[in-house]
Amino acid sequence: MNARQTIAARRSIRKFRSDPLPAGALDAILDAARQAPSAKNRQPWKLTVVAGEKRAEMCRAFRDAIEQMEAAGESSGSARGTLACMEQAPVTVFVHCPGVAHPWQPRGENSLWMEFADIQSVGAAIENMLLAALDLGIGSLWIADVWTAYAQLNAWLGSADMMVAAVSFGFADESPAARPRKPRSETVRVL
Repeated sequence: MNARQTIAARRSIRKFRSDPLPAGALDAILDAARQAPSAKNRQPWKLTVVAGEKRAEMCRAFRDAIEQMEAAGESSGSARGTLACMEQAPVTVFVHCPGVAHPWQPRGENSLWMEFADIQSVGAAIENMLLAALDLGIGSLWIADVWTAYAQLNAWLGSADMMVAAVSFGFADESPAARPRKPRSETVRVL
């Protein structure tokens, strides 16, 4: 596949087989993240790989947070579905952005602009991982709703950095169709 075909073929996988990733595949995916463009070449990402026996601990931390939220009468949204995906995937990579304030912390205008640039850079690193995984025949799921268990997962990971997202990887046990896209007329403005 060429790059445009890979972009068009990428899907969010929510059902994974239990097969482990082949030797070298995870390294190739992580190296793709390292190759992402970044503002001022700051490369502001920190990746934490969770695999093997640690997956059960990760899922327990996530489940406990969901249960605490629901016990307090708050909606956990799609978090239970996300947890089910993470339980199946052989590997989950947490993506942090050191030096960026947590969402609830105050920040000055000057730091805000650099933080925006850093988070955009982290997004590029995540997208590179997704595309590299597909190129290797591996499915992926970009997980944004880790916010449900933000404090608990960060504590379990031993991280004080801002958690941006997680990405689960594994061989797909489904073949979802392409999701609808808005027409170009709604998303592009040409002057």
